[in-house]
Amino acid sequence: MILSYGDFLQALLQAGFSMGGGNNEGIYSIVNWNWNEEPPYSTPVRWHTGDKETDPWEWRMRVLEERDDIAYGKFFFNKGGFVTKEWLPFFLAARHGGSMFLHEYQEGHYSQMSKRIYELIYQKKTVAAHDIKPSLELSKEEQKDMEKALVELQMGLFIVIGGRQQKRSIAGEPYGWSSTVFTTTEHYFGESTFCEARRIPRKDAFAQIEAQIMLLNPDSTPKKRSKFILG
Repeated sequence: MILSYGDFLQALLQAGFSMGGGNNEGIYSIVNWNWNEEPPYSTPVRWHTGDKETDPWEWRMRVLEERDDIAYGKFFFNKGGFVTKEWLPFFLAARHGGSMFLHEYQEGHYSQMSKRIYELIYQKKTVAAHDIKPSLELSKEEQKDMEKALVELQMGLFIVIGGRQQKRSIAGEPYGWSSTVFTTTEHYFGESTFCEARRIPRKDAFAQIEAQIMLLNPDSTPKKRSKFILG
């Protein structure tokens, strides 16, 4: 049972990965109920209360602020999810053999917009979502391509969410809602994560993740497992 952030963290480290929302997508979610649903057991955990101890929405950022062994981003089904540092090399190996982004781009697997965004984040180390458009001088028409590219880069596990940040006024004062901050996976976890991934045969990586999914959810289907693993 998940009664607190501590329970969530323990479950995540044990599982290795999880969907970030209440819908398990046929795979696995630690908090397996949505904001408009009652929990299946007695627990103080509720979505969107703002309580860092019992609000799963707050836990997404809390793990990034307090730990360096968990990644969060739109990794699965174009939706938010968690992966631990221990399991990330297996996903990298399964999805593209642990290749770096520029190699995948040169192979024609990613768009020019993805390349522009990746290079911006790589150069700056961290970039808030609200700074991408002005930094790249994107038009309104290009903004849709930007949103699509950000998801593609996360699904490829080339960028992760590194936290959140408010806009700043000319005087340097923060204001408004916070937006997502992106960083490259190699900056977040180190290039050794990709090196480790390249040492794992793709079939072995797939099999390892699939076995873990079946432990977490024996009712998962082969089609869902494949889509979850390969992106």
